[in-house]
Amino acid sequence: MSIRKIDHLVLPVSDLARTRSRLADLGFTVAPDGHHPFGTANACVFFEDGTYLEPLALADRRKAGAAAKRGNVFTDRDLIYRGRRGREGFSAFVVASDDAAADHARFSAAGISAGQPLEFGRMMVSPGGDTLEARFQLAFAAAEASPDFFAFAVQRLVSFPQDMGALRSHANAVVGIKEIVLSAEDPLQSAQLLTHVLQVQGEEGETGLAFPVENSRVRVLDPEQLAHDFGAPVRGGATGLSGQVVVFRTTDLAVTEIILAANDVAFIRRDGRVLVSPAPGQGVLFGFEE
Repeated sequence: MSIRKIDHLVLPVSDLARTRSRLADLGFTVAPDGHHPFGTANACVFFEDGTYLEPLALADRRKAGAAAKRGNVFTDRDLIYRGRRGREGFSAFVVASDDAAADHARFSAAGISAGQPLEFGRMMVSPGGDTLEARFQLAFAAAEASPDFFAFAVQRLVSFPQDMGALRSHANAVVGIKEIVLSAEDPLQSAQLLTHVLQVQGEEGETGLAFPVENSRVRVLDPEQLAHDFGAPVRGGATGLSGQVVVFRTTDLAVTEIILAANDVAFIRRDGRVLVSPAPGQGVLFGFEE
């Protein structure tokens, strides 16, 4: 099977309005809120490379909890994350799939399935103002030793509009997700999960693993290397894999800096990248590179 593309990242947040404000200050264009039929809601940020961010909030905790009890892995893992790690952070990455049912069978055979597949639809508003239903099928993967992070494959049965227009244009000049950085005390323990999900062997280094996927890169670093590369400690309390940093690709880092400064967003420049520390509405470290 071919190497998978990153589709999107799941970023739990406590409040969509506050998240929307923070992301706007960072120079991102944020799509209208979308509501899932099982109690969660999002405010997505779409990029030119086809990837996107999914800031995810609990719109109806009771409905989400009931869905989790019925076997909805998506809401179950979200509630587990919030209970263990707090209401904001980085809980999952998602790969694109042409056949989620086959992915579920593959995950099950490898011993990494996190539960039953999920098919659902949600309404969204296109850039032209039309309302349509997008439909998805998800296949979940996780490692027992890593309750704070999971992954899933998404098949878009009825996709987003082909022309996302202004939703993919961002004042900070960001065009995609360049790198996803995870941490683990022993990065090699994550190899099986990530290899099966990403469909590529990790490149082993002295301090971690790197998975060069088609449209991005996934790295797993030990805490010491994470602090060395990004000047920030691991967000505490995690067991096994945890999401730590999202690095965006920008066409002009100077423009990114101008937007951040104009909006009074604190940042530092380190080793050719701009870094913005977590803040309310932004649960993990953001990096920007050309």
